[in-house]
Amino acid sequence: MSKVQTSLRIDAKKLHEAKEILGQLGLNFSEAVNIFTNMVVSKRGLPFDVSLPNEETEAAMKDVRANKNVESMDLSELKDE
Repeated sequence: MSKVQTSLRIDAKKLHEAKEILGQLGLNFSEAVNIFTNMVVSKRGLPFDVSLPNEETEAAMKDVRANKNVESMDLSELKDE
């Protein structure tokens, strides 16, 4: 299989973070891009769900952005709930 070289424009900070995570997984960035590309071809689309939020979720997101209906909770309360 022939290989081609390509270039990408990616946020520098995100690229650095991604490389660190991929390194912990035993992959380099090029290997990860190849895996992603193979999955796109295999799935004939993105290898994960991409969808718009439903009306209820969208309304909740608008409320949070407007600081409405937001309840403070610490980690111990969240665990108890």
